[in-house]
Amino acid sequence: MDRPTIADLARAASVSVSTVDRVLNGRDPVRPATAEKVLAAAEAIGFHATGLIRQRLDRPDRTLGFLLQQRSRPYYRLLGEALQEAVRTSPAVRGRAVIEFMDDLTPGAVADRLLKLGADVDAAAVVAADHPHVTQAIDRLNGRGVPVFAFISDLTAQARAGYVGLDNWKVGRTAAWAVSNLCKAPGKVGIFVGSHRYLCQDVCEASFRSYFREHAPEFQLLEPLTSLEDPRYAHESTLDLLKRNPDLVGLYVAGGGVEGVIRGLRDQGGDVFRRIVTVGHEITEDTRSALIDGVLKLVLSHPVKGLAETAVAAMIRAAEPGDRDLPVPGPVPFDIFTAENL
Repeated sequence: MDRPTIADLARAASVSVSTVDRVLNGRDPVRPATAEKVLAAAEAIGFHATGLIRQRLDRPDRTLGFLLQQRSRPYYRLLGEALQEAVRTSPAVRGRAVIEFMDDLTPGAVADRLLKLGADVDAAAVVAADHPHVTQAIDRLNGRGVPVFAFISDLTAQARAGYVGLDNWKVGRTAAWAVSNLCKAPGKVGIFVGSHRYLCQDVCEASFRSYFREHAPEFQLLEPLTSLEDPRYAHESTLDLLKRNPDLVGLYVAGGGVEGVIRGLRDQGGDVFRRIVTVGHEITEDTRSALIDGVLKLVLSHPVKGLAETAVAAMIRAAEPGDRDLPVPGPVPFDIFTAENL
C-alpha cells in the first residue's frame, strides 16, 4: 500500500493542502487548534512525517530583539524586513521579532534603548558604535541572562555573545583592490567613514590603506572624511572634496551616507563621476541605480537574507538554557556587485 500523501493528510484533517504545508515547513503561522488537528490526523493515517509535525508543535516560544539604525536609511528598512521573515520562518522556535530603529545614535541613548529592549526579549542584537556606555549595557543584560550580539559592527564588550557580520579586513582590502586596478592612472584617493567608533568602518579603512601600502604605493590616500552617517552632510563633504581635489581618481565610502556621496558625484556630471572610481557599501535602490549609471563602480554588500538567518539562528542557540558557551558563527561572506551582475 502506498504511504499517505500530503493530500491524503489534508483530507483526513479537513484542511487545505497549503495548511498542511505550512504546518510541515513553518512558513506561515497556523492556529494551534488547526495544527493539533493536523497532527492527530497524521497519527491516525500513519503519515510519514508525523514526527516532524510533532517537533514543529513542540517548538519553544522565543522573542528576539534587534536594535537597528535609522529607519530612514533604505538598507536598515530592508534588513528589518529580512529579520522579521527569518524569525517568523525559523524551524527551531515559534518566534517573535521586536525590531526597533534608532534616530539618536549617541552612545548613551543607544545604551538606554538596549537596556529597555533587553527587558522584553530572550536575546538581542545591536548595531552600535563602540563605547563604554554600550559595553556597560551589554554587561548588565548579560548578568540578567540576556545574550547580546554585536550586529554588522563588532564591539569590544567582553560580555557580548558574539559578532554577526562580515570580515571587514577582507572588505576593505577588496575595495582597495578594485580602486587600484580600475583607476586608469595613479592619483589621489578619498575615503569616507561614518564614524571611527564603528569598528567595522575603522577596520575597513585600515585594511584599505594596508592594501595600498603593500600593492599600490604610487597612489596618494587622503585623510578620511566623516559623514556622521548623514547623507546631507556626506553630500556637502563630497562637493567640498571634489572642489579641493579636482585630480581625484578614486573614492571609497566605507560608512553611511553613501546616498549623499552619490548625489554629490551626480551634481558634477558624467565626466567627473566616470573618471572617479567609487566603491561603496550595501546594495539598495540608490546604489543599484548608481552602479547602472556608472556613478559607482563596485558595491560590497551584506547578504541581507543570509545575514538575518545567521543572526537569528545564533540568537536562538544562545537563548537556550545551558548553551551560552556554544561557538558563534564565523563571518558572513559578502556580496560583490557591479553594473554587469545586477
